[in-house]
Amino acid sequence: METEFKEIEKEKIGQLNFPSHDVLSSESEINLRLDVLERAMSLGNLDQIKVKIYFEDDREKLVVDTTIWAVTFESVILKHGLMIPNHRIYKVI
Repeated sequence: METEFKEIEKEKIGQLNFPSHDVLSSESEINLRLDVLERAMSLGNLDQIKVKIYFEDDREKLVVDTTIWAVTFESVILKHGLMIPNHRIYKVI
């Protein structure tokens, strides 16, 4: 799966456009994604551990290596207030 995703610098995320539909189709995958995001946020805040976020904008599949500062019901918040909508995230490792 990783070979399908193009690496992007965190600083460029603010320039991306995100469609409104979810990249995941099942409710169980969506619930699992939120659980994983919350665990990744804890790792970032407590131990400053970076994670890889696999997501999609309106043009391509991307991956960013970063620390998650906060998670809301709608978005993942990164350093400098950059955000990725939760519904555009495939997975976090």
